Amino acid sequence: MTGGARRARWTAPPPAAGAAVLATGILSVGLHLTGFETVSVVALCLATTVWLLLAYAFSALLLGNRRRWAASADTPPALTAVAASTVLGARFELLGATPVAVSFLVLAALVWPVLLVAVLRHLTRRAPGAVFLICVATQGLAVLSALLAPKAGGWLARVALALFLLGLVLYADALARFDVRQVVTGAGDHWIAGGALAISALAGSKLLVPGEWPDGVEAALRTATFVLLALDLAWYAVLLCGELVHRRPGYDVLRWATVFPLGMTAVAALSTSAATGVDWLGALGRVLLWIAVAAWLATAYGLARLALRPGRRPGWPR
Repeated sequence: MTGGARRARWTAPPPAAGAAVLATGILSVGLHLTGFETVSVVALCLATTVWLLLAYAFSALLLGNRRRWAASADTPPALTAVAASTVLGARFELLGATPVAVSFLVLAALVWPVLLVAVLRHLTRRAPGAVFLICVATQGLAVLSALLAPKAGGWLARVALALFLLGLVLYADALARFDVRQVVTGAGDHWIAGGALAISALAGSKLLVPGEWPDGVEAALRTATFVLLALDLAWYAVLLCGELVHRRPGYDVLRWATVFPLGMTAVAALSTSAATGVDWLGALGRVLLWIAVAAWLATAYGLARLALRPGRRPGWPR
């Protein structure tokens, strides 16, 4: 084994580790929307740092062990690279750093078709919750495109709408493949079944720009956003019951994929409230946001405790 391969093996995290960036990034967005700007920026810095570390690790893996990289690239968790990039891009756009947001959009748009095709070719039946990342990554592009559309022009809004509709089709495909037993047996990524609907609702709310669409399209988007958010909240209740029925204590890297949907549901409720004027959704979003923050803290504590365990082998804590 070459020195590069040894370094890749030592540093490379599992593809699911990208969910940590997703979870932290979406909490940064939620904290910004609720006025906690300082904490939001701290979370953004942390998420960006982890994103850079993961980008380096996967680049090292590509150079040191291309076969292993290819084996990881055709699995659904690989799409966290796209989804995480779009979430960070959205937060940088909210911060006013449009060039950075555009850079994340371009990078995600270049990687998305390559990974999506590879993942779709290898999807199987009775898949775990990570299968919904085919929807999450696509809707992430829709969200970031919709955010940048007012500055780029109407063409980007139409691209965002097309991605939004494609994301819904991909959600239906993922749902058909999802092993529903994961609701009570999953290690954490089963929550993406709801999180994918949450980011779809968020995309719908960002597309609701007054005067951008004909009345019929705007009304359809408004209805779709409400329906998607309602379905997401229904999944939230079902998945929470599953956690209570079959408790799964202890840290697992897939628990970051639980925190992300919790935070995304909160942000979707907050954004839908702002776009439609339904005030109680804003209050609900604030409550759900603090639940997501508590889940993030618990998961981060589990990661730190495992990482500091005496005698643990070097590498990414699983």
